[in-house]
Amino acid sequence: MEENTLSVLKIAPGQHPQQVEIDNNLKALQEAVGGTIAAVYPFAAPVAIICNDDGKLMGLPLNRALRDENGEMYDAVAGTFLVVGLGEEDFASLTPEMAQKYEQLFHQPEAFLKLGNRLLVLPVPDEPPAEKPRTKPTAEHDR
Repeated sequence: MEENTLSVLKIAPGQHPQQVEIDNNLKALQEAVGGTIAAVYPFAAPVAIICNDDGKLMGLPLNRALRDENGEMYDAVAGTFLVVGLGEEDFASLTPEMAQKYEQLFHQPEAFLKLGNRLLVLPVPDEPPAEKPRTKPTAEHDR
């Protein structure tokens, strides 16, 4: 099989998805996710999420929540992951429509907060809130 490149979405923790070209081989996919790859098929559409198989064990930062059709989180992807298309026998490039759909789905970076045995998922705002200018307190000894 000849080497070819795939047009995929690369999604790093805390960042917006990026459309990237990646070689369609195991080494390039492993480099993209930083280790052994696992393919997950959470959607009805012909797409896969390629993530680091040991991401959670390695303590990689949680990146995005995976949600069921009711919007309930059932899992989270740790570390950088790729969204790729599925061809007849292999991974394939995302169509422009698919790329747009999954860019929107995963557009907003998410933060994960552990509360007891629950995990809260919070969207990370695009702009950090502006810091209020700090007024220097008037100290007694500044006379």
